[in-house]
Amino acid sequence: MEFNSQGFSVVERSNTGVRVYFNKIYSYMAQALCLSGLTAFLASKEPLLSLFYTQTQNGLTYSWIGWVAILSPLFLVFYINSQSAIQNIGKTKVIFWSFAALVGVSLANVFLLYTSASVCQAFLVTAGSFLGLSLYGRSTDRDLTAWGRFLYMGLLGLILTSIVGIFVKSSFLTLVLNVVCVFIFAGLTAYDTQRLKQSYQSGMDEELQDSIAIRGALSLYLNFINMFMAILNLLGDRK
Repeated sequence: MEFNSQGFSVVERSNTGVRVYFNKIYSYMAQALCLSGLTAFLASKEPLLSLFYTQTQNGLTYSWIGWVAILSPLFLVFYINSQSAIQNIGKTKVIFWSFAALVGVSLANVFLLYTSASVCQAFLVTAGSFLGLSLYGRSTDRDLTAWGRFLYMGLLGLILTSIVGIFVKSSFLTLVLNVVCVFIFAGLTAYDTQRLKQSYQSGMDEELQDSIAIRGALSLYLNFINMFMAILNLLGDRK
């Protein structure tokens, strides 16, 4: 067994580093989820509800401010994944938390459409599934690279089919899309976790670790949110 100058084995040092790295990732992710949940709850109540949503004959729809709020995260994602974001941890944190808050606006309909018990149930199911899948991704010796290619192809197909579903109203199609969505993002959770572990083990500048951890938290956060929404659509009781 190989040892460093302090007497710690290289394997032990690597495992400790991975643990610290993932603690940062999970911490940022938990902060983002809490912020999104709080923003969603507040946006579902007055006076913020009337700011982001407009009442029509067909129900609530987004106001122009609401549309700005739900489209803005798309641009923030590009920044967080850019090279410049890695160099500026302070700005990256602000952008990341802003992203989470804005996503919360689009999640306000969760509190408007579903019972509180359903929301809690879906969250607990998602949290338990995510924990198990992420631990599997960290601990397995199986290479999940092939999973990634397959899952991203499936994700592209899911997006294209969802667009078709906008024009073709079908409860069966909606059911199938939600089931497929659960499986795709469940697989991506394990795959992304292993990818993040391998990225750390391949060598990482310690000074840039926080910024890169935020990028990792973003990918896992998106997996969690999409899995949560699909599970809620499948199991949730509407008001």
